[in-house]
Amino acid sequence: MPNAPDMNEELKQQVVRYAGGEPESAVRLTAAGSNRVYYRFCLADGRTVVGVEGTNPDENKAFLVIGRHLREAGLPVPEILAVSDSGMCYLVQDLGDKALFDLMESARESGTYSAEQIGLLEKVMRLLPDIQFKGGDGMDYSVCFPCQSFDRRSIFWDLNYFKYSFLKATGLEFHEAKLEDDFDRLASVLLADAPYNTFMYRDFQARNVMVKDGEPWLIDFQGGRRGPVEYDVASFLWQARAAYPAQLREHLIDTYIESLDRYRKTEGDSFRRGLMHFVLFRTLQVLGAYGFRGYFERKQHFLQSIPAAIGNLKDLLDAGVGERDYPYLVSVLRQLVELPQFAPASVPADGKLTVRVMSFSYRKGGIPEDNSGNGGGFVFDCRAMHNPGRYEQYKGITGADAPVIEFLEAHGEVQQYLEHVYGLVDPAVQNYVERGFLNLMVAFGCTGGQHRSLYCANHLAEHLKQKFGHKIHIVLEHREQKTRKEL
Repeated sequence: MPNAPDMNEELKQQVVRYAGGEPESAVRLTAAGSNRVYYRFCLADGRTVVGVEGTNPDENKAFLVIGRHLREAGLPVPEILAVSDSGMCYLVQDLGDKALFDLMESARESGTYSAEQIGLLEKVMRLLPDIQFKGGDGMDYSVCFPCQSFDRRSIFWDLNYFKYSFLKATGLEFHEAKLEDDFDRLASVLLADAPYNTFMYRDFQARNVMVKDGEPWLIDFQGGRRGPVEYDVASFLWQARAAYPAQLREHLIDTYIESLDRYRKTEGDSFRRGLMHFVLFRTLQVLGAYGFRGYFERKQHFLQSIPAAIGNLKDLLDAGVGERDYPYLVSVLRQLVELPQFAPASVPADGKLTVRVMSFSYRKGGIPEDNSGNGGGFVFDCRAMHNPGRYEQYKGITGADAPVIEFLEAHGEVQQYLEHVYGLVDPAVQNYVERGFLNLMVAFGCTGGQHRSLYCANHLAEHLKQKFGHKIHIVLEHREQKTRKEL
């Protein structure tokens, strides 16, 4: 098979059977969040199709059954062209490469949306009720994966996803029973209108809307299930990195409500009040996903999305969402958004380089994300050095305290280590200053983020201050101690 040596043999056979011969080319497409593998095949007659290697048979079945049903309902989803005997590989109509999210990039950067861009967003919001009601009519919900409907159990899956994959990874202390009590209250509010008779797309966001000939087409709906209409509105309009301005968001809610009236009469203010509970829930759900995919699977796209999601959460808290209904949850979230690691990277008015020097624990949260948007910087592993944390007398103090400093410096190991660090970081800082760069991150990690990494971060920060003086700004942050200061 041309250009695709690692392709699943079953998919190779499927495309040959469908095309009546070998394709002219096969190109692996960039994957997003899932483990599915996608290829674009160019056939001998000039047509292109997309081949998919699935990883979960139940998820594959959900996509195929839901996709066929939505298409039969006249909704814009890709045609399923062929399915392998096992059901693990299939071919679908090629919708091209224009994702709605990418078409909004210029607007995100400038803050100004063109009439064409707003028109596309309006089309999507007018289409959404059709997906929910036409899609829900006659849907075989028994195939939905991993569950048939939005219910209390699935809500707690997502809330615990947030708790264990994101909240605990930050090191923030909280009272688990009190948090679970508020989770239970939130679930009751979200299920106030259950049972539902509408199809909930679930991952309805601009990355899953393709634009073909000026019209929106839908992909990645295999997580859909029976559920409330508000969830998809929240999912789309509060997508973390989409960053829709508040005024545009309100306009698009109006557009949705107007289209929804074809199926269900809705009072706007009441809809908006209920919607905000779903926005809060969806925000926690995506933070759980970003935590797992980013902190644990080390997928950069998800790490880069965390600051935007934290910004959304902060806006919700500032607006008072959930304050009366879930007081303990809100108190924890207020602490969460103020953690130093989520402080937005600032651009100094003087245009000088800011060097962010950090210490962290590999065990408690892994390598920190770079909130400047640069995708990372230097990361130095201090775990090869003798660990003071193994000894009882050092467990209650840090690498800033004299006994630990004496321990680390006793054999000259740490000084030699830092000399190598200075040899790498100093030329980079000088180069960044000369080229007018604004941000550089340097992070030191050890087992607990308390002794070796903290010592090294302190000494590098002081070294840079002595060497570069007022040419740069230095921010020193100890993640596990939750401290941050400018030198």
